[in-house]
Amino acid sequence: MTDHPPIFLDRNENQYGPAPRCFDVLKSIGTEKLSMYSRDYARGIKSRLSERLSTELGIPENQILLAEGSEDLIKQAIHCYVGPGERVLCPEQSWWYYRSVATEVGGITTTYALKQGNESYYYDVDEMIELYDRESPRIVLIASPNNPTGNSFPIDDLNRLTEAFRESIVILDEAYRGFVPDIAEHAGELLSRYRNLLILRTFSKLYALAGARIGFALCGPSLNRLNTFASRFLGYNRISEELALAALDSPEYYTSIASKITEDRDRYTEFFANIPGARCYRSDANFLLIRLPPEIVKPLKQHLAAEQIRIKFFEEGEFTDFIRITIGTAEQNTHLRETMRTFFHAIPGQITR
Repeated sequence: MTDHPPIFLDRNENQYGPAPRCFDVLKSIGTEKLSMYSRDYARGIKSRLSERLSTELGIPENQILLAEGSEDLIKQAIHCYVGPGERVLCPEQSWWYYRSVATEVGGITTTYALKQGNESYYYDVDEMIELYDRESPRIVLIASPNNPTGNSFPIDDLNRLTEAFRESIVILDEAYRGFVPDIAEHAGELLSRYRNLLILRTFSKLYALAGARIGFALCGPSLNRLNTFASRFLGYNRISEELALAALDSPEYYTSIASKITEDRDRYTEFFANIPGARCYRSDANFLLIRLPPEIVKPLKQHLAAEQIRIKFFEEGEFTDFIRITIGTAEQNTHLRETMRTFFHAIPGQITR
């Protein structure tokens, strides 16, 4: 048993924490922010945050929706547009919540499979289009990067797909966007071409504000019903808005975090390349999916539990012998790799450098 503090690398949280400016916001919160409603609605906008996002992304403010994280936005969109017996098309190897929320409204979920490539999982666009033509879903859900596989949806494939899916609402869940440095912004172009597209983003992952519950959606111009459904006359959580604005004021901090996480993703990939029978899949998110030899999964889980380290061990479907590791801080990652190295060295034939 170790005396090291518990390490939680099982829920894809950003262990580096938010930018220092976010803590400055918390220190300066006064009576007004706690006791009074926002008056931004009187200015013809939803909030200062949606106004700022509009400026940064070049998207009309009235096409930006705010909510309590991507989870809330997914629920609102499906509850707004899906009725009993209508179909929702979503990835099979992805967040269980997609299917759960469709069930809440009596919707029927049809899944499409992500395929295993040489280095990563990928979306089979031809198969998705064939399934779409057969099922005629009301909503199509796409995650990019996808959890737990970590693969993104290439922009060329996305253009092709949204062209084929024009008769449905396409929800592009980009909760894990930003962990690849210098990624190009594509929201404005996509929304100008696909009027039924809803792009979901959040301050929970890269911006490390999961506890503040701040998500936003970039809404295609044809989705007026959802826009009305999601609007709040009395405004939103004013403290959360201030935290989000402080995060947006700290681009250098988050660029540094993304670079550190990228470096440690590469270190993990190199580590598992030296473990016989293991396979680490390339990821664009702040986590990695790894397949392990079945016989070592349970002993590894016990070993890490004794060391007070928690990662995700899957117990369902095709991921039975898989683990998912959230990329923590450099110190946490080093400690986890050394702990696993000790474990693998103790197993005959499982030698790492």
